Amino acid sequence: MNKPYSNLCTDLTSWTNTLPLFHFPYDESNIPENGIYILFEKGETGHGSNRIVRIGTHTGNNQLRSRLRQHFLNSNKDRSIFRKNIGRCLLNKGRDPYLAIWEMDMTTKIARDTHGHKVDQGKQQHIEKEISDYMQKNFFFAVIQVDDKDKRLLLESKIISTVSHCKICTPSSKWLGLYSPKEKIKESGLWLVNELYKEPLTKKELELLKGL
Repeated sequence: MNKPYSNLCTDLTSWTNTLPLFHFPYDESNIPENGIYILFEKGETGHGSNRIVRIGTHTGNNQLRSRLRQHFLNSNKDRSIFRKNIGRCLLNKGRDPYLAIWEMDMTTKIARDTHGHKVDQGKQQHIEKEISDYMQKNFFFAVIQVDDKDKRLLLESKIISTVSHCKICTPSSKWLGLYSPKEKIKESGLWLVNELYKEPLTKKELELLKGL
């Protein structure tokens, strides 16, 4: 039953690995303003190549570069769920009780007024630096230019589903995501909890994607 998904994921993985791969620090001018990013992680392999560990995009127009900065550079886990998930794993791996504070979203004024006193700013900055260091050293990515917002979001969802349905490209025993308190991350082998196990790409859509 899973074979068609695995075949599609094999094709998708092989193709995305042939695209230009960006490693930190990267030249932002070589990245399109709109598109989908495909992330790989050191030590993670699948289908005889680098295993896809996250797929993402952006909603605002011309915001792809900004979105990538939020992940790799901006020390604010409440602006990047990806960063928040990396932090969760680092804290959980160290059995650090500060995980309960890390889970709090301090985006709103109400949240800051209510829970702000619980935040250890020094600790918070240390964790954010640890996240940035981990991400910059371990993640690299390919980009597919897609200018139309609706098409971006649809393709993002279908690529995520294609990879999450595959039972072949599983995480290594040393993958940091296995320390996640989020079962969907551990189960899927992806740094994602949304758009998993939905409608995957068709063969025709994958060929159209390659054409982009």
